[in-house]
Amino acid sequence: MVLSGLRGVGKTVLLNALRSRAINRAWGTGKIEARPDQSVRLPIAQAVHAAIREVAHRHRDPDRVDDLAAVVKAFALRTQLPDRKGIRWQPPTDVVAARGRADSGDLELDLIELFGDVATIAADLGVGIALFVDEMQDIGPVELSALCGACHEISQAAAPLILVGAGLPHLPVTLAASKSYAERLFHYVVVDRLERPDADRALTVPAASEEVEYESKALDEMYRLTDGYPYFVQAYGKAVWDAAPNSPIRPMDVLEAAPEAEDELAVGFFGARYERATPAEREYMRAVADLGADSHAAVATADVAKALARKPQSLSPARDGLIKKGLVFSSERGSVAFTVPHFGAYLRSQRSGT
Repeated sequence: MVLSGLRGVGKTVLLNALRSRAINRAWGTGKIEARPDQSVRLPIAQAVHAAIREVAHRHRDPDRVDDLAAVVKAFALRTQLPDRKGIRWQPPTDVVAARGRADSGDLELDLIELFGDVATIAADLGVGIALFVDEMQDIGPVELSALCGACHEISQAAAPLILVGAGLPHLPVTLAASKSYAERLFHYVVVDRLERPDADRALTVPAASEEVEYESKALDEMYRLTDGYPYFVQAYGKAVWDAAPNSPIRPMDVLEAAPEAEDELAVGFFGARYERATPAEREYMRAVADLGADSHAAVATADVAKALARKPQSLSPARDGLIKKGLVFSSERGSVAFTVPHFGAYLRSQRSGT
């Protein structure tokens, strides 16, 4: 399964909820967060080791478990030294690394062997293994292709191992580009804004547990301000809860609390991301914002270049830097959009001073 959507819609929360369900079913689980310019080999080894640790104690044959630990160690030790630098985790030290198994250096072949061996242990126990990958769009093209290839082999064998990934809106396109069959390999779920009834429930259900109600017009105002984005519903909901003196919560309470929520978002949600950008990247983002890009809109990179009176090629470093930092994405060639909902509006308001 692959979850995709903008920042702040709850993808990571969903990953954690799915992992909790797997744990409740006595599955072995592991989770990684992909990072740009870092190999996934060692993080996958960590995740697999965690998953094995959760289920291996129930296996009747400790030698089989030790053999698998040796394969995990062999797989991990093939990580290039630059990617191992500064990482404290080490593979199990009480076993000798296997030879000739998951250690070829070809990531796809090694993953197929590693996943196959892990799935065999899970099958012995009648459980599954679930690996969760956050920020999946940050995996490099070659390694993403290898991961898809390994998942395809495991799927073909009907082995009890699944992978659940989460990433930005362009992740499905990136996967399809890495392997043509990726469109059929994963079940894709777009995580988006809450529909109005769900946004209302996110506010009214917890409020009702404290015997507090919302007036209908207050809920109207909340949806207008949040646009149904879960992170915004959370931020405005907290501010309104703290500010409202009595039940029911009124539209006046929402309007009075809104500046506090906006200030919190400006610092923690928008501002923290803006500060990560270089001056050139900020100039690029402001141009994208001025062209009208916001939660649902993309703009042509040619139009950005025109607005800045620059050649498109000269802007490639800024655009690529913003993509690596997860601030913009490109779902199709020649276009760019913000990964953060309402980021364009935030940048425009900063420029106008409102």
